[in-house]
Amino acid sequence: MTAAGWMQLVAFLALLLALAWPLARGIDAVMAGRFALGARIEAPLYRLAGVHAGEETGWLRYTVGLLIFNGVGVLAVYALQRLQAGLPLNPAGMAAVAPDSAFNTAISFVTNTNWQGYGGEATMSYLTQMLGLTVQNFLSAATGIAVVVALVRGFARHSAQAIGNVWVDLTRATVWILLPLSFVFALVLVSQGVIQTLSAYVEAKTLEGGTQTLAMGPVASQLAIKLLGTNGGGFFNTNSAHPFENPSALTNFLQMLSIFLIPAALCFVFGRIVGDLRQGWAVLAAMTILFVVAAIGATWAEQQGNPALAALGADQAVSASQPGGNMEGKEARFGINASALFATITTAASCGAVIAMHDSFTPLGGAVPLVLIQLGEVVFGGVGAGLYGMLLFAIMGVFIAGLMIGRTPEYLGKKIEAHEMKMVSIAILVTPLLVLLGTALAVSSEAGRAGIPNPGPHGFSEVLYAFSSAANNNGSAFAGLSADTPFYNLMLALAMWFGRFGVIVPVLAIAGSLAAKKRLPATPGTLPTHGPLFVVLLIGTVLLVGLLNYVPALALGPLVEHLMLWSAT
Repeated sequence: MTAAGWMQLVAFLALLLALAWPLARGIDAVMAGRFALGARIEAPLYRLAGVHAGEETGWLRYTVGLLIFNGVGVLAVYALQRLQAGLPLNPAGMAAVAPDSAFNTAISFVTNTNWQGYGGEATMSYLTQMLGLTVQNFLSAATGIAVVVALVRGFARHSAQAIGNVWVDLTRATVWILLPLSFVFALVLVSQGVIQTLSAYVEAKTLEGGTQTLAMGPVASQLAIKLLGTNGGGFFNTNSAHPFENPSALTNFLQMLSIFLIPAALCFVFGRIVGDLRQGWAVLAAMTILFVVAAIGATWAEQQGNPALAALGADQAVSASQPGGNMEGKEARFGINASALFATITTAASCGAVIAMHDSFTPLGGAVPLVLIQLGEVVFGGVGAGLYGMLLFAIMGVFIAGLMIGRTPEYLGKKIEAHEMKMVSIAILVTPLLVLLGTALAVSSEAGRAGIPNPGPHGFSEVLYAFSSAANNNGSAFAGLSADTPFYNLMLALAMWFGRFGVIVPVLAIAGSLAAKKRLPATPGTLPTHGPLFVVLLIGTVLLVGLLNYVPALALGPLVEHLMLWSAT
């Protein structure tokens, strides 16, 4: 890495920590109901909705409420897309979205995946973008926060039958966390040049005397929650590479910070709720180490350039006249350092926003985002989803450690027994199962192969990336795959839905089981879960379990592609 790359990484981590610490205090107070003004404002809303705010439920009712809530969201977003041609706020006259694409998009935004098989400015009306997609950006992120808070309550409580009130948790996460942060961030983005308008598309004269249509729209309001909620769906087809979404190096840096902000803060919230801040620091340390290694790897790989171009005599060295390295598919305004860091952040955080085309990265550079996704999106991960995913690996880690020393595994004073391990196994295995089965079906069926314009290892990598991104709810893509077809729209939608709720249901079942257990006092034989040894154990568990699930697929994709590229040169 260059000196500029190191400075950018250090500044990013320092500012992230400085912002996440105070935010965690606010999130903790809000979700615990200690925000007095919020309680007074919420009360009439709950009465209107028929919700008894003081009534908490067990994990099953909590789960059913969450599934119904998100199921209704799918129907609403689907209906908006199908009916948008006759609805207001459609100055460009967008037609109704095709049924398979509308179904895929509805599932995508409800599951916090934001996979996009369409170009936003050429497909969606302003009303659909605002009332459908932006609203689900808030609600899907709130779902993640609600689930992780319910799980952490399971650790913190003892001999309890309830894990919270799903409607109260969703309301508080949306109204007092996501909305204020997004409002402030949207104003900052507008001040830096991100557009926010309901005016029609603009016809502009080009320097050659022709005309060009400039897509407009309420971009800043969607962009803010797209990033803060680790959603990733762009208003424009080119996502955050578009100058109307990302005008400058400053907005780019702020966007990167916003992606990690809430996931990092939730680690401190975890420590506060369980009464031991060291627990949150340990989880954050494991995430940070994995992230830094990935960021360095991706940047290094892209700075080496493309060996195929080097063999043709292309000069890819850094000089006063060029940035050097592999600039294919990258926005010239941001260069390799920012592009590689953004790609690492967005795939570590289950966001999916992009400022460069991951499909054009070198084989090893492109493998970094793919591996981060396949680890289960736990390296910071999505809002809420990253932390509850990492806590599943923590439970797995203490179970493995318990087997090694012959003790009943414990985590935060709770025995980890057969029921918890069954649920952890389901949650960890459901996504690789979806990825590998989906990829196998795609490459073995005529409908799946029809969408692969690049046969061979890279075409396989594109399919593997698509199903990895969908099942792990990331949303970014190796863009060479032609995925806007009935086959891929249906298959990826199923992967997104079951990849999201196939994990959430076991997580909430674990929360209910842990809440009912008694808290055991620490003994001299108890494994400390707040020191360097546990951090190493947690990292090892993530790498061992996460990567072993995908070894056959990785061996056939980016690694083979890398070896073929270098052997040919």
